[in-house]
Amino acid sequence: MSRHRLFGNGPVRIEDEARFLRSWVERPLVTGAVTPSGKMLARTMASYLDPDAEGQVVELGPGTGPVTEAILRRGVPEERLVLVEYNEDFCRLLARRFPRATILQGDAYNFPAVVAGALQGPAAATVSSLPLFTRPLPVRQKLLRDAFAAMRPGAPFVQFTYSPVSPLPKSAEYTSEPSNRVWWNLPPARVWAYRLRQGAEPASPRRRAGLFGKGDRRAS
Repeated sequence: MSRHRLFGNGPVRIEDEARFLRSWVERPLVTGAVTPSGKMLARTMASYLDPDAEGQVVELGPGTGPVTEAILRRGVPEERLVLVEYNEDFCRLLARRFPRATILQGDAYNFPAVVAGALQGPAAATVSSLPLFTRPLPVRQKLLRDAFAAMRPGAPFVQFTYSPVSPLPKSAEYTSEPSNRVWWNLPPARVWAYRLRQGAEPASPRRRAGLFGKGDRRAS
């Protein structure tokens, strides 16, 4: 049985929950959740991705990898994944579980500096499990703008939240699409997909060009 079939079941799931709880106790504002995302929530997040869309998929805050696993099951090749994780222990775990993905250790809110050189071109999507409500609204909005600058036109920024309201306000710059409430997740959650409106300019050509390169920086 492959590593991906083993991942998320039995003892592995218990170990992941223990890692998450320990990380949450040590850094609650960074980890944001007490347990990893449930399978139904992860599947809902991955459903917004088009596996045939050209470009890499950036995941912010993958933790122990439950959403990463759902993205793979959606049909996105592991080689196209760019995983940005702040926790060094989680980075090592992700590198073992997803050896063909690009693992970047760093602060996802410093998006341009972290992904610079790791993207080979505009990304197909960004998937975020970051606890956005722990950050001021201007910081959240900057993250969204930075992600739009790194993605193809119309590509989704996918974010989940436990809150009944969107972590990002309505805007003339982008559309926002909510999922149904995922009641099977504990606690219940909702997924939001944000897309830059047609004709909106995410960033200057020079700034966009600085995001892309042929680097392959992986966590050791």
